[in-house]
Amino acid sequence: MNVRKPLAPLRQSLLIPDDWRPCLDLDRASLGGLWSASQWQIELADQGRPGVGLWRGEHLLAMACGWLVLDELHITLVAVAPEQRRRGLGGRVLEALLEIARASGALHATLEVAPGNGAAVALYRRCGFLDAGLRRGYYRNGDDALIQWLRLTASKDEEPGCG
Repeated sequence: MNVRKPLAPLRQSLLIPDDWRPCLDLDRASLGGLWSASQWQIELADQGRPGVGLWRGEHLLAMACGWLVLDELHITLVAVAPEQRRRGLGGRVLEALLEIARASGALHATLEVAPGNGAAVALYRRCGFLDAGLRRGYYRNGDDALIQWLRLTASKDEEPGCG
C-alpha cells in the first residue's frame, strides 16, 4: 500500500550565525556558490545584514538576505532550492525581508539581477521594483546587471505583494 506521509509545515525565521552551513548549501545548489563558508559566517553574524529563511524541518528551502545601509536595504540575494521553485517561496522570504527593512527605518530597497533571469525579474516586478539602470559586465561571467529600486512605505499594506 502506498500511503503519503504529510509534509512538515513550513517555518520562517531570521537567519542566525549557526545557519551558515544550510545557507552555504542552498547558495551552492541554487546560485552556484556566490559566497564561501567564511563569507556566510561573516554575513550571518552582522546585525546590519538581515536574512530570512524558510524551513521544512531542518531543510532550508528559501532565503533572502540584504544589507541595511542608512535608509536603504540592499538585497544581496534571494535563493530557492531548485526543486522548490515556482511555489511562491521566493516571494515569501523577500516580503519578510522587506518588512524587516521597513521596521528598521529603510525608505527604499535596491538590488541587481541578471536581465536574463526571467523568473527573478518577474518576482521583483511583482513586488513593485522598478528598473533603475544597467551595470555593464557586472557579473563574473561578464553578464550585465539590471539595477532595480523599490520605495518602501511605512505600511506593508501600501506595498504590492510579492506572491
